[in-house]
Amino acid sequence: MIDPALLRDSPDLVKRSQAARGASEQLVDDARAADADRRAALAEFEGLRAEQNAFGKKVAAAPKEEKAALVAEVQQLAAAVKTAGARSTAADEAFTALARRIPNIVLDGVPPGGEDDFVVLREVGDKPAFDFPARDHLEIGEGLDAIDMARGAKVSGARFYFLKGIGARLELAIMSLALDRALAAGFTPVIPPTLVRPEIMEGTGFLGEHADEVYYLPDDELYLTGTSEVALAGLHSDEIVDLAKGPIRYAGWSTCYRREAGSYGKDTRGIIRVHQFNKLEMFVYTTPDQAEDEHARLLGWQESMLQALGLSYRVIDTAAGDLGTSAARKFDVEAWVPTQDAYRELTSTSNCTTFQGRRLGIRARGESGKTEPVATLNGTLATTRWIVALLETHQRADGSVAVPEALRPYLGGLEVLEPVAAR
Repeated sequence: MIDPALLRDSPDLVKRSQAARGASEQLVDDARAADADRRAALAEFEGLRAEQNAFGKKVAAAPKEEKAALVAEVQQLAAAVKTAGARSTAADEAFTALARRIPNIVLDGVPPGGEDDFVVLREVGDKPAFDFPARDHLEIGEGLDAIDMARGAKVSGARFYFLKGIGARLELAIMSLALDRALAAGFTPVIPPTLVRPEIMEGTGFLGEHADEVYYLPDDELYLTGTSEVALAGLHSDEIVDLAKGPIRYAGWSTCYRREAGSYGKDTRGIIRVHQFNKLEMFVYTTPDQAEDEHARLLGWQESMLQALGLSYRVIDTAAGDLGTSAARKFDVEAWVPTQDAYRELTSTSNCTTFQGRRLGIRARGESGKTEPVATLNGTLATTRWIVALLETHQRADGSVAVPEALRPYLGGLEVLEPVAAR
């Protein structure tokens, strides 16, 4: 959650952030009032407990004949301490419940507004042009016998699919290229759990407005993750990490699951919006003062990856109302999809400042020796959806697809994906 001191000392800053997100400003006042109640209840409890301790010493030092007379006072004081303790606990829980409803404070420069109020920072690369009728990624994929949506639906239902043959190899190639680039940038590879406990999912901020996107197994009290960000954030929960040598960087390779609630009728064709996919996620722990620089580095690595695959793309600064609960700023990188005549998101990177670190109890020692919450950042370096832009961008008239040079070593030197008879 946000820093309680910020809520107390700079309520107008928090309200401006809420306004930019289109969220409740009244919630800030409610949380501040709850904070005042919490602090007053805690002060009362601590005062009574100190009085109880002092009285205990008085009883211990009293002559034997006087102790019996003091028993009633001891019992009365103990009851008062117990009542005050319960009141303090309830007040703390009430404050925490309100404070956790306040999303991260957006950074200066983030565009206000909703989903359509983003700012385009740059467009990179020439949009592909064809002298033949362009096929969409599913038609191309079916021609390569690489994507099978019909059998995916037969086995698992709508929005599931099989990647077969060159389709499976292509995804592994993209992911492996991304992993090699992450390794070169100093990331530690991780294959994390894809089932996490509620406190980890809650701590990362994924059980807020978009909780209906998450698959939950009630019998096991576990959530299926929609990104390895969740498990990688939980990796160091309730720990003090060492950032003296610089950021801690992880690259998590995992299968991801999303319910896609509320997307009925959207992107039902092909593998743009599906329930299960693979992803290589960059995740970073760093000091708050280094977070914005690290954010720029994550974005640079993402852009470099798209450039290596020969994709035309744009970078947008996401508007405050379209940020997730944890993000203080998010850049989306959207690739041009020719048959849709539009840019579609392939990857994003978020600076979560200390929001997740505070909720998950992840700290580092500052120069003073005191521990402080760490900043966390995330960014996708490859995912199944990249196949969409790659197939459409590099398609040929005969249904074949040119393989970008950067991917060829991961496909045994293959330069062209050729159509084959489906089986």
